Amino acid sequence: MSQAVHLIQLAGSDQSFPCAENDTLLRAALRSGIAFPYECNVGSCGNCKFELLDGVMTSCWPEAPGLSDKDRARNRGLGCQSKPTGPLQIKLRTSDKYAPQHRPVRTAATFISARAITHDLSEFKFETAVPVAFLSGQYALVQMAGIAGPRAYSMSNVGLIHGHQQASQLMEFQVRRVPGGQGSAHLFDQLAPGDQVEIDGPYGMAYLREDVERDILCVAGGSGLAPMVSIARGAFNSPKMQGRKLHFYYGARSLQDVCGLDMLQSLPDWSSKGHYQAVISGEPEDRHLPNPYLRGFAHDAVAQNFGEALQQMEIYFAGPALMGQSLLKTLIDLKVPMDQVHFDQFY
Repeated sequence: MSQAVHLIQLAGSDQSFPCAENDTLLRAALRSGIAFPYECNVGSCGNCKFELLDGVMTSCWPEAPGLSDKDRARNRGLGCQSKPTGPLQIKLRTSDKYAPQHRPVRTAATFISARAITHDLSEFKFETAVPVAFLSGQYALVQMAGIAGPRAYSMSNVGLIHGHQQASQLMEFQVRRVPGGQGSAHLFDQLAPGDQVEIDGPYGMAYLREDVERDILCVAGGSGLAPMVSIARGAFNSPKMQGRKLHFYYGARSLQDVCGLDMLQSLPDWSSKGHYQAVISGEPEDRHLPNPYLRGFAHDAVAQNFGEALQQMEIYFAGPALMGQSLLKTLIDLKVPMDQVHFDQFY
């Protein structure tokens, strides 16, 4: 049964967009090219906050941490959690930086296959019903049958490169099995080839900047491997970036968690333009680490090996929240311009 579609008016402007009752205000706005600010897309960060001036809406998650009690008292909502039940007028401050490079689409997708990367990290391959244009480093929302709410997973395959006009119908996600996680358990234990999911994307601001004439640093941990591998694949396949060098740091707790090098070594000219460094934080001091693995934390290794040279690099990172916070503090302390630093916050 088709869903009713309602008009959403942005107060104080001539901008409006249609939103179906089964869509969220944020995603519908981005589908219409509206530069609606956002970050996590799952109700936690509060970056997609707006004020409802007129109309009635529902919330997917009334207790979402991105809203405070004061926000609720002031009739504010989260774009990523709000759905219309009729026409709405909202107050929103748009920002050009959030204008979608490729407008997100919702499409059915068929699960093709999975392959193990480590003991708890696997790559899942899907074929979408329609081509989906995305940029290396972006993510999509995957809705699986029987799972409440979509899960945000970053694509690991290469995105659309400048000059290539054909979007792909292939999407690959590298997902870590989370203890007690319903989404990852469904992927690892229940999804069979031929099963259908819904994919909605692309989203995310931490995409590859092909026009930037700086060498690249990618820092990954856990399933943050996926967007960083996608960034690397994009950089090494872009005709505009043939002169760039790329340094790839992977932070792992143990030796069994180290991964990614085989994917990078398959890239053209990796041996001359690429460098991979594993950094291990959780192995006992008396445990021998293979050369050239480093012991410690990724942010410390980056600071020690590059120092102020980071100011001249384009930096992308993805991984556990603590890793990201530590790396961001390190980059700020080293006075790296923040417009050269790209990451998406997940919660």
